[in-house]
Amino acid sequence: MNDLPDKSLEKDSDRDRHEGNSVDIREMNIDDIAPIFHLGEQLFTSDLYPYLYRTWDEWEVIGMYNTDSEYCLVAEIDDQLAGFILGTIINKASWKYGYITWLGVNPNFQRRGVADRLVDKIIERMIEDNVRLMLVDTDPANTPAINFFNRKGFGNAREHVFLSLNLAKHEYYGRLINYERDKAERNRPRSRRRT
Repeated sequence: MNDLPDKSLEKDSDRDRHEGNSVDIREMNIDDIAPIFHLGEQLFTSDLYPYLYRTWDEWEVIGMYNTDSEYCLVAEIDDQLAGFILGTIINKASWKYGYITWLGVNPNFQRRGVADRLVDKIIERMIEDNVRLMLVDTDPANTPAINFFNRKGFGNAREHVFLSLNLAKHEYYGRLINYERDKAERNRPRSRRRT
């Protein structure tokens, strides 16, 4: 028997008010897709986090909403988008892994417990769904995120190496450009000379 109190009957926003916290956590709905995407554009910029920037797009948000809506949560403060968390479950043999794919907090609402509340809520949902291990990743230069997740109990950090290839410097790329340029030149109408 579960010794934990049954909080499923009490809405998250009601519980938050009882605890004296003005952060309301709820499941994402279809109207949240665009605001979450735009907040992510503000947060995951190419100059700060080039790898996050490259993978953040509207299809990422739509896809997560369509496949894992129960792990797509929104934080609101005074009916304004304060942050979001997008997660998923990965099933491998006898283990279920929870994976926090994206976490973002509106800069106007930082230092108000938004990220804490979002992570706590997704962990609670993952436990209810028999997840045995939670995963999260971030850019190795994102020290605030690493410190935050360490504080939340995540550990065993491993760095992942990303490699890139600039195709503009590839020999085939140069040959293709030259070919297309020559083709355009051959197809360009020639003006007739008058004699």
